[in-house]
Amino acid sequence: MANPSHLEAVDPVVQGKTKAEQFYSGDNDGKRVMSILLHGDAAFAGQGIVYETFHLSDLPSYTTHGTIHVVANNQIGFTTDPRMSRSSPYPSDVARVVNAPIFHVNADDPEAVMYVCNVAAEWRATFHKDVVVDLVSYRRMGHNEMDEPMFTQPLMYKQIKKQKPVLQKYAEKLISEGAVTRQEYEEEIAKYDKICEEAHARSKDEKILHIKHWLDSPWPGKLY
Repeated sequence: MANPSHLEAVDPVVQGKTKAEQFYSGDNDGKRVMSILLHGDAAFAGQGIVYETFHLSDLPSYTTHGTIHVVANNQIGFTTDPRMSRSSPYPSDVARVVNAPIFHVNADDPEAVMYVCNVAAEWRATFHKDVVVDLVSYRRMGHNEMDEPMFTQPLMYKQIKKQKPVLQKYAEKLISEGAVTRQEYEEEIAKYDKICEEAHARSKDEKILHIKHWLDSPWPGKLY
């Protein structure tokens, strides 16, 4: 779904659309249609609509039989220390209201992230209940193009500048293990850069802005 901001207004809309798809396709157990919600850490802890949406998760008339929640926990609420912005240890603690399992994982470890996401997917498929993946990470750049995080978080950003990016860190690990060669790594980077450059070049030929592309995600082959 198109989201009007980085906050949480879209959460119950996604759940409503998921419920509608399940209803019209006869998916009474949520085995064919499911939702994934992507959250920011500050909004997940601070927006009441998150709590309200969790409380819909097990109601007979509203349940979508389990949602996977992914929290991009990179201190997006950039001017405020967590200790000044919430009373719980983790931004994901609101999910405890429905006893959802919460997996905290180091986002600098791609293999750990994949492992945890597989466990979360198995949980949802087996028990049809909500589950949360908390990606513990950081933002290298500012909150937006205008933000210079060194103004508000100078000590943290001195540390962040010393951190190798996750791609570089993981590539060095794989190369040292002999899983890939440096040439293979560089070829993959070049291949991805080429995709981005070609898409950027094609975008210059777009003359018309189609508002409908921003209002909703398409429902190919409508079910009703």
